[in-house]
Amino acid sequence: MTIDSLIALDQELLTWFNGSESLFLDNFVVLLTTGITWIPLYVALFVLVMKNNEAMSQIMLVVGCAALCILFADGVADGLVKPLVGRPRPCNDPLLKYAVDIAGNYRVSGFSFFSAHAANTMSIAVFFTLLVRNRTFTAAMLLWSLLNGWTRLYLGLHYPGDVLCGFLWGAVSGCLAYLLFYKVYLRISPKLNYISTQYTRTGYSKNDIDMVIAVMVLTVAMLMILSLYTMHLF
Repeated sequence: MTIDSLIALDQELLTWFNGSESLFLDNFVVLLTTGITWIPLYVALFVLVMKNNEAMSQIMLVVGCAALCILFADGVADGLVKPLVGRPRPCNDPLLKYAVDIAGNYRVSGFSFFSAHAANTMSIAVFFTLLVRNRTFTAAMLLWSLLNGWTRLYLGLHYPGDVLCGFLWGAVSGCLAYLLFYKVYLRISPKLNYISTQYTRTGYSKNDIDMVIAVMVLTVAMLMILSLYTMHLF
């Protein structure tokens, strides 16, 4: 398969995900993809780390490695790959921008390949799933990342290939950050294996994990309510 055929396939696949006839969904997706929307989730993750690590050195190690996830994912995407590849976003491509459905005239400048949004969310999702080791939490975090990747396709800000490569690099970034965390953690903390129905095997309280998932669900519910309210204003 040639590069041209891959690009054509990418453009065709975009039509499956891009836009809809629903004003509610348009409003909902714009809210979902906005970074400030997920501040409650980031705060909940920080509280989870604070409550389940005894020493400040352990807490700072987790926070530092989580920050490295973003540095790896976003730094490579925005700082290196996008300028080198120079692929226009679908919403700005002269050949496609009038065919792409743009929700609420939501356009973003910059290049398309690969999606830093997908890379950032997947890196955080993978890092915390390796850290916490809980199936429900893993499913919720991965679903959160996939949902964020889908919003970029819906809004015409990226092609499916951009999002897929972003997910792949994000997963690698999350794994690298966790490997660094694990090596340093063994030096500053004893290796413990929790055997309890109330804790994961890495020592994270299941009640605190439920709190994070609840924040995620409530955030989505509030966005749906706000989207309905905004729809009725127009």
